[in-house]
Amino acid sequence: MSTRLKVAIVGAGGWGYQHARILAARPDVELCAIAGRTREKTAARAAEFHARPYTSVDEMLAKEKPDFVTLSLPNREHFDATMRVITAGVPLLVEKPLTFELSEADQLVAEAQRRNLFFAINFNHRYAKPVVMAHQAIRQGRLGELIFASWRFGGEGGVEHPFNNLIETQCHGFDMLEFLCGPIVSIMAQMTDKTHHGVYRTMALALQFNGGAVGTLLGSYDSSYAYPDTHVVEINGTKGRVRIEDTVQRYTFNASGNEIAETWQAGYFNDRDRGFHLTFDAHMDAMLAAFRRREQPPIHARAGRRALRLALAAIDSFRSGRRVEIPPDDYIEMPSPKITTAPPSP
Repeated sequence: MSTRLKVAIVGAGGWGYQHARILAARPDVELCAIAGRTREKTAARAAEFHARPYTSVDEMLAKEKPDFVTLSLPNREHFDATMRVITAGVPLLVEKPLTFELSEADQLVAEAQRRNLFFAINFNHRYAKPVVMAHQAIRQGRLGELIFASWRFGGEGGVEHPFNNLIETQCHGFDMLEFLCGPIVSIMAQMTDKTHHGVYRTMALALQFNGGAVGTLLGSYDSSYAYPDTHVVEINGTKGRVRIEDTVQRYTFNASGNEIAETWQAGYFNDRDRGFHLTFDAHMDAMLAAFRRREQPPIHARAGRRALRLALAAIDSFRSGRRVEIPPDDYIEMPSPKITTAPPSP
């Protein structure tokens, strides 16, 4: 591996811009190429970041021979391009959801494992400072025994799949709740297709955690990201409670019985910790550092497979009208990200 990593991107869309922005700015990375579906759009993106454009993933891999590839494609088009990168033997980072089908997720994980490839997924919400602080407070025992957890996240989204919101957006909810509270072992689900017949854009899930705590997940595409508190997480224990507001906006800890709270929110110059998109920068820092050290990814793609398994269990519960149990055998505990705060700028 050279001093500078030669990295290519598959995807020239909106979130693919964040991949390009981060990688092009890193002095330890050479952003060599961007592959996209349309020639004109891909050429424009590549020119903006001084990379070479391709409309064929195979051609890009053959000509560029990158050390690493990141992928950011439309939610339902992840499998084919990801498999092409894996079979070419190139380490990679993919966006969520891993896939919409468990059989496809299993194929990707198995093929990467067979080649001993570094295979990461971008659950960047974990790198929001309030989430990191909540994780550390729980691990330090400040909350005592966990009793209940709630997740609420509502906004807008598409109707291309009957369970779009559950699989492509609430995967963050499944991942974060397990990251904070441990494995979910059963789910009961209610869903509604009130706004688009046959597309269940809003759902309420009741959860049981392996440690005995209970939880709720409320997700919707019938809401708006413009609303304040569109995202709220609360974790309650026998000794205290933490609350996360809008992922990056605010963290609050209350000791049980204490009306005085500890609160974090980004200071005047701390643009990095107040910005949602910059949670990806923090994840990229940790991921590339792990790759250079030849360690496992801080968030392995198996976490994407796990989130999909939970979503499919929720669908099974909704369709059958019964509680569905999920053995925690494929749950993997991830290390806590380190808290970093951008230094003040004059």
